[in-house]
Amino acid sequence: MSGAAMRHEPTFSLGDHTLPVPMALHRENRHRLCTRLKANKSFRAGSVVLLQGGESTTLYCSDREPLFRQESYFHWAFGVLETDCYGAIEVDTGRTTLFVPKLPEQYAVWMGRLQALEQFKSKYAVDHVQYVPDISSVLTGMKPTVLLLLHGLNTDSGKMSRQAAFDGISEFSIDSELLHPEMAECRVFKSDMELEVLRYTCGISSAAHKLVMKRIRPGMKEYQLESLFLQYCYANGGCRFVAYTCICGSGDNGATLHYGHSGAPNEKTVQATDMCLFDMGGEYYCYTSDITCSYPASGKFTADQRLIYEAVLKATRAVMEGSKPGANWVDLHRLANRVQLQELKAAGIVRGDVDDMMKHHVGALFMPHGLGHFMGCDVHDVGGYPAGVERVDAPGVRSLRTARTLQPRMVLTIEPGIYFIPALLEPALRDAELSRFLVPEALARFEGFGGVRIEEDIVITEDGCELMSVVPRTVEDIEALMAEGRREEAANPTATPALAKLL
Repeated sequence: MSGAAMRHEPTFSLGDHTLPVPMALHRENRHRLCTRLKANKSFRAGSVVLLQGGESTTLYCSDREPLFRQESYFHWAFGVLETDCYGAIEVDTGRTTLFVPKLPEQYAVWMGRLQALEQFKSKYAVDHVQYVPDISSVLTGMKPTVLLLLHGLNTDSGKMSRQAAFDGISEFSIDSELLHPEMAECRVFKSDMELEVLRYTCGISSAAHKLVMKRIRPGMKEYQLESLFLQYCYANGGCRFVAYTCICGSGDNGATLHYGHSGAPNEKTVQATDMCLFDMGGEYYCYTSDITCSYPASGKFTADQRLIYEAVLKATRAVMEGSKPGANWVDLHRLANRVQLQELKAAGIVRGDVDDMMKHHVGALFMPHGLGHFMGCDVHDVGGYPAGVERVDAPGVRSLRTARTLQPRMVLTIEPGIYFIPALLEPALRDAELSRFLVPEALARFEGFGGVRIEEDIVITEDGCELMSVVPRTVEDIEALMAEGRREEAANPTATPALAKLL
């Protein structure tokens, strides 16, 4: 798009220091969707797609309104920030109608000036804007042969997408089967404009991770490091949301895969001997990132910390090298397991034949989760298991969020890890089959170690993959950045992040 066109194209932006996102991104998404639908043999001319956006809600029985974040399918198609909207797409022509709530004048007192319909039309670059109460009559005027509604299973959450509903919908012919698989498949393959937003979000999150890496000191609370990440992403990148709950695991908390939840709210005090695992990702304009960095709180790797870290790094690089069109995600998961088992065997932590270990799924004792997942408008993005792609029922592998063969424009995370999880290792040591692969005295050395995960965000290209996350990964580069943070602190003691100075 030319510079002149960009100046006249409606955009989303939170300031000159943030990325302007043109509404053309959503117009292109809608065009892609219409093209796919028309190519489907079940498509009927005159069909109209109808989507319902996210609704405003309050917290439990109170009148407190949680900060609204748009439903991802609706955002992908329209980019609308407001609650309680609908959108219709006439598939034959691509004409788009946005339906917005008809709010009482008193609303302006509490929530700001009401926008006219023309303002919504200009803001979101749609063809028409009408009020929600008129949705039935407006749709009737379109004379649709059928309304295509979004209804299908999210294979990550196990939940169904919400089908649009309104008073009078029973008067229309409804198809709830055609749209979901086609729209989910559109979301799997990112457009050039979508990739630019994802690169931006990954860039902001990478810079925030580097800040935390420089500022961490023994004696700080895990949540203080979380707060540094959140503040950087919002202040410098306009990321009002994060893509998921921040995981700031120090020491043995690094072995809890989804640490940081409300029952364990990143509350531990970081110790000098801790290996830390920080899994955090900002979100900009409903496009996500997901990056994990692991490093020692002290700024210097011990021999054991380096051993485990470099085993995971070797697996990460092997998977990245193999991530290209035609590669199968299950095979890459198994590659990560094989590399890590080879390294653990060389270190004397496991023993026996690696092929035999693979048959007995020993790798799942140290990496019980899947290799990675799709990423986009949701951090665990849709489309992992479309019709014809089956989940493999085996330890570790069954946790994969997709089993697909890679294709260009897919965006995924690569996140191998090695964890010392008592809930897995203790039963394995008592198991006749599994215990023969484990070296108890070596495992005892890693009691309380936690874990290491290295998570990168990539996009599959025509001949390989592009790395979107940009953080130090070698031991030498990590130690150099952490040393730089300490030099900066020494040069400017008033900016020290030590716990006493933060309180």
